[in-house]
Parts: sequence; C-alpha cells; structure tokens
Amino acid sequence: MPSIKPFLRLSGLEPLVVRPETNFVNVGERTNVTGSKKFARLVRENKYEEALSVARQQVESGAQVLDINMDDALLDGVHAMTTYLNLLQTRSSRRA
Repeated sequence: MPSIKPFLRLSGLEPLVVRPETNFVNVGERTNVTGSKKFARLVRENKYEEALSVARQQVESGAQVLDINMDDALLDGVHAMTTYLNLLQTRSSRRA
C-alpha cells in the first residue's frame, strides 16, 4: 500500500499541496466578514457581485489561498457562504 506523506493539501478550483520545499504561501484574508468591514457590509447588503471584487483584488495581489469566512451572528452563514462560493466558482471558471 502506498504511503501518503503528511503535507498540507488544500482543494478548491485548483489543488494546492504545501511541501517543505514550497516557498511562502500568500493567504488573502479580506474575504472575511470579521476581518474586513467593507466585505462584511457588501455581504450584509447582499451585494455579492461587488464582494467578488474583494477576492479578485486579493488574487491579483498574489494570494494563492483565500480565507473566506461568513461566521457572523447577523448573517445566515450557510446561505451567505453557499451564494458567495457559487458565484466565485462561476466567475473564476469563466476567466479560465
């Protein structure tokens, strides 16, 4: 049976495996309702299309991973996350 090395493995639109030889990994943290007032306001106002620009800016600035968080007492987190990720995935696949 093959052994699987214990590397950090992230999945999304593209897989990312962080190995010892991997250089610095940039994490975009502004797609987080507890970390960005602008992003939180856009999500609370259901302006998901505009909220996508926050993720786009993070990626254009070098983010390889996005920290997306919708955990807020004033939000239906499951709905907000599902809506945002579906839009993000749809827009990302159109650009590919």
